[in-house]
Amino acid sequence: MKTNILIFTIALILCPLLVSSQDFQGIAYYKTKTTVDMSQWGGGKLSEQQKKQIAQRMKPFLEKTYILRFDSKASVFSEEERLDAPGQSMRGGMWASRMGNGPQYKNIADKEFLHEQELFGKQFLISEELKGIEWKMGTESKKIGDYLCFKATAKKVSDDFDWSKLRRRPKPDNKEEVSNDSLKVTNNEEQAEEIKIIDIEAWYSPQIPVSQGPSSYWGLPGLILELSADRTTMLCTKIIMNPKEKEIIEKPNKGKVVSKAEYNTIMEEKMMEMRSMYRRRPSNRRQ
Repeated sequence: MKTNILIFTIALILCPLLVSSQDFQGIAYYKTKTTVDMSQWGGGKLSEQQKKQIAQRMKPFLEKTYILRFDSKASVFSEEERLDAPGQSMRGGMWASRMGNGPQYKNIADKEFLHEQELFGKQFLISEELKGIEWKMGTESKKIGDYLCFKATAKKVSDDFDWSKLRRRPKPDNKEEVSNDSLKVTNNEEQAEEIKIIDIEAWYSPQIPVSQGPSSYWGLPGLILELSADRTTMLCTKIIMNPKEKEIIEKPNKGKVVSKAEYNTIMEEKMMEMRSMYRRRPSNRRQ
């Protein structure tokens, strides 16, 4: 334990010096996996076989490989391109297949975060101030590949799209039948439901002296090699340090510039519209 504490202390002191004194670059590959609470599908009426079929169809959207290109100041986190098997590109859900998750750029020096997103053929560029994370540093350690890593934890409010909104009952059309007090209580309950706190567990290595990490995560004295947040886990499987060909960390620049809140509102409206259209379609079931 004393050895771990000593290594951790030295890393905290030396990491900023190493970053500022080197033109440090690297490429890190991450395997990501997201789990889904299948009990909420179909109102809890799906059989185990149906749940397995849905999970299999969603697998291409829940298990992916990403590449993080980074230096001491900026990084780009993007999905690795792959060729889908014939007939597989649209499987996994009609809505999921119409949303594209583009590159995520963060500049820790300028506190800038940019994320390209495609939604039903329209391109958006989410622009936000890079938010700091209040990490709780630990002394627990483990090896990931050849790198000694230390554990850090945090909590943060999720600003991701709340898919549970699509399952909520619509508001009453005749608001006059509901008292003002009742409306206030309902609004408070909805606000409470929208606030979701995520537990984050990260493992970072001071041997890679950059304050970078996958997706929007950063702020530790070393590259984050493993991260668990909510239902998603990201694990680094390969690292290339200081590649021969210098990496160019470019800002994404395609699409209409919106905030994350504005994008979530646009997505919710589009999803509600699509759900309404789907429900109005004539049934193909045999009578």
